[in-house]
Parts: sequence; C-alpha cells; structure tokens
Amino acid sequence: MAHINQPPSKFMYNLLHVLPPFVDKDKAMVNTVVEISAGSINKYELITESGQLKLDRVGYSSLAYPFVYGAIPQTWDQDGDPLDIEIVGVSEPLVAGCLVNARVIGVMKFNDGGEVDDKVIAVLADDKRMDDIQTVADLGEHFIHETTYYWEHYKDLKKPGTCKTEGFFEKDEALKIIDECAERYIKDYAPKVQ
Repeated sequence: MAHINQPPSKFMYNLLHVLPPFVDKDKAMVNTVVEISAGSINKYELITESGQLKLDRVGYSSLAYPFVYGAIPQTWDQDGDPLDIEIVGVSEPLVAGCLVNARVIGVMKFNDGGEVDDKVIAVLADDKRMDDIQTVADLGEHFIHETTYYWEHYKDLKKPGTCKTEGFFEKDEALKIIDECAERYIKDYAPKVQ
C-alpha cells in the first residue's frame, strides 16, 4: 500500500501538492502521477488546482504516445505546469491517475512553441525487466529517433513546426532539472496552495 505523510481525511488529497518529488533521491526515484498510458492519442492532464484528470484534447493525428506519460508532484516547469515525465518500457497499461515510483535515467530537453517543456525519462522502479536500463543510451538509437519523431510531429496537423527536441541528456542533468523545478514550485506555486 502506498503511504503519504498526511493524516487520514474524508477528502481526497491532491497528490501534486502532498507528495514530494523524490521517493529516494540517492536512487533517482521519483513519485509520478500517470496521466496517459502508452498507445493513447488522447491527451489527459491533471488539473493542477484540484488533482482531477481531464481530457485536455483528442490528438489531431494518429500518432499515439509511445510511452507512459505523467507529472512529478511538487515541481513547476518553465511552461507553467508540473514537470513532465515519460516512462519507457512499460509492458502492461497503467491506469491514468495512479501513482508509481519511477527511476530516472535521463531527460529530453524540449521547446514547445517557444516554451521550455522538458521531459524526464524514466523506467518503472519496481520492474525487474528494467534493471539493466541505467542510461538513455541503454534504450538504443531507435528510442532516440522514435521519441524525437513523436515530439516534433505530434502537433503537425494543429501547429506545424512548433515543437523541437533540443537533445537527450543523462541522469545528472535530469536530477538537476527536477531540483530546479522543485525550487520553482516552492517559490512560485506553493504559496497558492491552501
């Protein structure tokens, strides 16, 4: 059973605001709230203020998410949303809204229409099939090509040419970005939380 450092309540907690980003920083493990399972063209997003899952939009093309997609709690990226995370190598669909522990292996820097919208890359921490995956390089060249293609083309039928990947980086850079986003959350967003 997952435990959070909160007393029992008759109200549902918003996991984006009660869970810390890290489960175990030394092991590069982060909390992740799943928004989208691999294979979906629907873009679900957590409502930051309430924590409910909302259908943000139906994809404009047949490009489906090639990975599980979610958000890291108590982080705030430069695009004005919680920091995004993609979890690769998931063999069984994950339920949107569920909480998972993910082990960070890298980050993809991403520009979405002029906004910084980086994507942490991770694997499920509890999946023994992923024990040998320690770096982005361990995922192989095809992962880099497929992920780049997805992010640079998923909006082509709506806003062509607006998305640009800016490189893949290893775990140390990802952890630095998570720390920066956690600091930004404390400074810019936490004062609004009641």
